[in-house]
Amino acid sequence: MRARSVVIVLFEGVQSLDVTGPLEVFAGAANACGRPEAYRVATASSGGGPVRTHSGLRLLPDADLAEVGPVHTLLVPGGKGTEHPDPALVARIRELAGRAERVVSVCTGAFLLAEAGLLAGRRATTHWAYCEELGRRFPDVEVHPDPIHVRDGHIATSAGVTAGIDLALALVEEDLGRDTALLVARHLVVFLRRPGNQAQFSTQLAAQVAARQPLREVQRWIAEHPEADLSVEALADRSALSPRHFARAFAAEVGVTPGRYVDGVRLEAARRLLEDTDDGVEEIARSCGYGTPEAMRRAFVRALAAPPAEYRRRFRPSTDGGH
Repeated sequence: MRARSVVIVLFEGVQSLDVTGPLEVFAGAANACGRPEAYRVATASSGGGPVRTHSGLRLLPDADLAEVGPVHTLLVPGGKGTEHPDPALVARIRELAGRAERVVSVCTGAFLLAEAGLLAGRRATTHWAYCEELGRRFPDVEVHPDPIHVRDGHIATSAGVTAGIDLALALVEEDLGRDTALLVARHLVVFLRRPGNQAQFSTQLAAQVAARQPLREVQRWIAEHPEADLSVEALADRSALSPRHFARAFAAEVGVTPGRYVDGVRLEAARRLLEDTDDGVEEIARSCGYGTPEAMRRAFVRALAAPPAEYRRRFRPSTDGGH
């Protein structure tokens, strides 16, 4: 097996988890497959000196970025340090990327790739809070705000922080197979990997909390009773508003229509049950308000590009007694 060199770029203000999350995945994969040479992981900074992360953690790189040779995977993390990057750092990233087999960014590391001209004409993502800015600053980048990671050719970008672990696991599965990725995921106590097109955050996190108490109570009711009648008429009745007034007020204060909010909550509830229980698809569909397994299947395919059975397979691989 040929060694795959993985170089993680360090700079002042880097996000520590963007570095250590993927690093643990690649290093763990080499151990899990019993071939320490599977990945050679190193960190490198401009000048080779230590850097301070945004949270204050001091990191000592393995190498000077200027002395790094051709690499298999170049990984660029995010953090506050991406806001006003050193032009020399951007130029070196561009140079190394030109000879790398894979280029990967985590979180706002996508801004460094875009500054280097590596995302022009490509699909990409970043932390949900910075997607709009990425698109505004780099209009030649096709920004996708929803997925946790996006692959376009040999360049892969991921969303915020822990999404870097998902992307690293996807790359390990590609390189070394599903079994190795599964062993690493178990060791890190994470799912094998979330599908790349899975939304970056939950419906409750994505939506705003309504300002008015009656509408906040409706949001809570929806989350606690996905199986109930959640039509606009029924929800309006709970909030003591007319259906028309309720729909307009809900959309204005929550940021999405009642129907879209309900769809998101039901999908999230069904996902949790598929991940955490052995309940059958028909039972889950009923308990989450879908009515029929086919209605739930259509919702999953539309939102996640995977039917419920495939989603469960990805999230709950069969146990075989491994640790």
